[in-house]
Amino acid sequence: MALGTFHHYGVPTNAELENSIYIEEAKVHITDAVNHPYNVEFLRFEPGSPMHELVQTRTHAGFIVPNLDEALKGQNVIVEPFDATEELRVAFITDGDAVLELMEKR
Repeated sequence: MALGTFHHYGVPTNAELENSIYIEEAKVHITDAVNHPYNVEFLRFEPGSPMHELVQTRTHAGFIVPNLDEALKGQNVIVEPFDATEELRVAFITDGDAVLELMEKR
């Protein structure tokens, strides 16, 4: 039984990103995956970003979940929940070698 709906594929990059959104708490610039034909979100982290090394260096799949707290129960959480935007609360987990972003819309 799936707990979430696929939203995007996240790819860390060192390239400058046009039309990016800056998330101050994570010190990261991201592109809008919804406007990419294959739902790819590019992420450029600033030096000193508090995000886990795996999030900064590996690709991840992002999923919308109905309840973030419930979805995190029993998971290997590597980034605790935080408000990425006014509309999204997110956290990161690992499942085996996979890095996953779980997102709850408000």
